[in-house]
Amino acid sequence: MDAFYASIEQRDDPRLRGLPVAVGHAGERGVVAAASYEARRYGVRSAMSSRAAAQRCPGLVFVPARFDVYREVSRQVMDLFLDYTDRVEPLSLDEAYLDVTVNHYNMPSATLIAADIRRRIRETTHLTASAGVSVNKFLAKVASDCNKPDGLTVVPAEQAEAFVEGLKIEQFWGVGKVTAERMHGLGIHTGADLKRRSEAELVWHFGKAGHAYYLNARAIDMREVTPERIRKSVGCENTFAEDTDDPQQLRRELHAAVEEVWRRAGRRDFYGRTVTLKIKYADFRQITRSHTFGGFLTEYGRFLDTALELLAGVDLAYGKVRLLGVSIGNPADCEQPRYGQLVFDFPEE
Repeated sequence: MDAFYASIEQRDDPRLRGLPVAVGHAGERGVVAAASYEARRYGVRSAMSSRAAAQRCPGLVFVPARFDVYREVSRQVMDLFLDYTDRVEPLSLDEAYLDVTVNHYNMPSATLIAADIRRRIRETTHLTASAGVSVNKFLAKVASDCNKPDGLTVVPAEQAEAFVEGLKIEQFWGVGKVTAERMHGLGIHTGADLKRRSEAELVWHFGKAGHAYYLNARAIDMREVTPERIRKSVGCENTFAEDTDDPQQLRRELHAAVEEVWRRAGRRDFYGRTVTLKIKYADFRQITRSHTFGGFLTEYGRFLDTALELLAGVDLAYGKVRLLGVSIGNPADCEQPRYGQLVFDFPEE
């Protein structure tokens, strides 16, 4: 989807159309959750501080997020995808991979399917979407970003390697700003540059990600579209309006976060063994503390007590706290996570 959150706000409030819009809070501690294309022209991006965004774009209009609305529109879009194929792998509320090799309409062309889906998204939601069509996930993902907004880019198999060679390294999926800078330092600026490096060299510099870079530079990606992805954790975190080292306030904030995580976990029928506390200090130093149980965590009181014990072990003398979060992870690998370990009463020798 194109500038998903911001586009929904512009759709629902005609006064915002054509204006630079940021979804988020305008306060000193606010963060941009999404930016319209009008705002992006000024360099405003998601995850940017609201203060920096306002400096780059003096006429920026901030609107609060409405995640209930975004989730409902996302459901509409995902339902459209499922009308064509069961093999849909959501990446987020506004993006998904579709494998249409076999599809419900027996359409022989993935390009025609993509065009039809984009048409129906516009008719159903009054929003635009961009699509990438190719022979694997890496190529389709990169292609989907090539002609935004409201674009359709097709990379046929016979053109795949030439397409990748012409990419800037920043366009590679999984290459962020820091990795791109490291690659520039090695003389790697394009896909063609990357392709000249051996797999061993890339692994030496970038660890296991080097294997993927080596394959992607050759337009290879063997990952399948997986409709059901295993959730690894459920969490909640909050950045405070003002930094604090007040133990009572932190306990109250943690209590509220634990309640929210428990609610989310229950809604998803999620069970885990590990409770993790996350603390970010005012100087942005971040720490985590965790506790793992022998069995699955099924009692709210036990979850709350464990989280509070982890908080009690945090050194507040270091400085004030900017962010606090808590999560449940290490999920069940079986279908009956509520059952504990059997106890056998062996006879004494």
